[in-house]
Amino acid sequence: MPSLPHPLSRRRFLGYGSAGAAAVLLGTGAWNAAGALPLANGTGNPFTLGVASGDPLPGGVVLWTRLAPKPYEADGFGGMPRTPVRVEYEVSLDERFRAVIRRGSVVATPELGHSVHPEIHGLAPDHEYFYRFRTGGVISPVGRTRTAPVAWSSPRELNFAFASCQNWEAGHFTAYDHMAAEDLDLVVHLGDYLYESGVTGVGRGTPVGPQFKGETFDLARYRLQYALYKSEAPLMAAHAAFPWIHVNDDHEVENNWAGDHSQADNEPDQDPVVFRQRRAQAFQAMYEHLPYRIAQLPKGPDARLHRRLSYGTLADFTMLDTRQYRDDQPCGDGQSANCAERFDEDRTLLGSEQRRWLLDGFSRSHARWQILGNQAPMGQTDTDAGEATNVYLDPWDGYVADRDRVLAAAQDRGVRNLVVITGDRHQNYAWDLKKNFGDPGSPTVASEFVGTSITSGGNGADMTPAGENLLKANPHMKFFNNQRGYVRVNVNRQRWRSDFRVVPFVNTPGAPISTRASYVVEDRRPGVQSA
Repeated sequence: MPSLPHPLSRRRFLGYGSAGAAAVLLGTGAWNAAGALPLANGTGNPFTLGVASGDPLPGGVVLWTRLAPKPYEADGFGGMPRTPVRVEYEVSLDERFRAVIRRGSVVATPELGHSVHPEIHGLAPDHEYFYRFRTGGVISPVGRTRTAPVAWSSPRELNFAFASCQNWEAGHFTAYDHMAAEDLDLVVHLGDYLYESGVTGVGRGTPVGPQFKGETFDLARYRLQYALYKSEAPLMAAHAAFPWIHVNDDHEVENNWAGDHSQADNEPDQDPVVFRQRRAQAFQAMYEHLPYRIAQLPKGPDARLHRRLSYGTLADFTMLDTRQYRDDQPCGDGQSANCAERFDEDRTLLGSEQRRWLLDGFSRSHARWQILGNQAPMGQTDTDAGEATNVYLDPWDGYVADRDRVLAAAQDRGVRNLVVITGDRHQNYAWDLKKNFGDPGSPTVASEFVGTSITSGGNGADMTPAGENLLKANPHMKFFNNQRGYVRVNVNRQRWRSDFRVVPFVNTPGAPISTRASYVVEDRRPGVQSA
């Protein structure tokens, strides 16, 4: 496995990559000192991967683009020179840029794949803005973003969508075309933004070159995989339409990884040292391709991905990291009806430090709705409709004590409304979260909406035998669906509403979208109800 290239130092990054931390502004003379020039004319369109914004705050957002005129070059550099390149940006009140309120520039470095992440400050809260980039005489597509309300305000409503699991090989990203047409304040992505497995494209009718075959292990290959995914027009449209909040699951690195443990297989990353090297390269590529702030800049194989963003006093988004700090899956992973290890009090999915941070947030927050951005289902998923309890061991079912501590704390610390939004499962669920799933009389203390995949699993179906079995085996489950799509959410002061938006197929483009079902949570009444 190739070694990680020499990383960009944090000090150098602050000088080059973050307009909020140490802006390299036009006219300051810093460009000559840095030796960075605009991209040479004739290099080609450097904005093939689009633009994005993310992690909205009341006074600003982070913007993103990556320069890649030849995004599928096998070396992972996207056809760019191995030199720093100056990139200008503008932020405007209108999409024609007649009312520009911010101009600046940052330096795209080869160490970070010529990606830039300018953090824009001093914007008005709860306000719409437009942005674009320019280098070498080429102007990027225009993006739209929106800041969050101030912490003490009481917004009337919040509109967002959440999605996960977009396997390029499994189908077309049509759902994102429909998402881009929605009236949303933001998008939450809950992981599996890409899959590490090799691709051919034959099944979806868009074959790719040999550089995409074979599993993804090193930085160049992760960059290629991101370039393939991000060049999808529907995904670019959804990024350009709204600010995103992203947190990873497993496939951004490798299926079912846990802390320093690789998935059990015959690959060289069974050695924890080798796996941490792989994780470092995967995290760097993830940072290079998403609108992350400097706080999420990886330090080798480590990155601070759990974070909290507020939407006034209406809602708090608490984004969890259920991969980096967890114990290895119990009983060898997979499924089990008799794995006693999953009840071990010392086993953790979150890690003690992140769990303490989460529970402290419960106590300190004044938000009406606490939203947990979560990767794998928190609710118990029994696949046996008989007397046995047969569960998957990778999600929270493999870490029962951690789940019980979180749900008990939400009740004990007076969380007004706890709603968990989740990806991973490639299915739609609406279900109640019990304080103790081992006790049939345990009270409902929270609600969970599990969103299906964008493409993973292929076309899918409305109902399957497995879905019928899950509904029988899990009385807390109120809804099941096995189609592709996303969940659209409207939150106001009285209730939460989730619309399960689904497409009938993904094997070819152009699918229509419909709302398969809608479920609500009423203020101060934990549990889901049909709308």
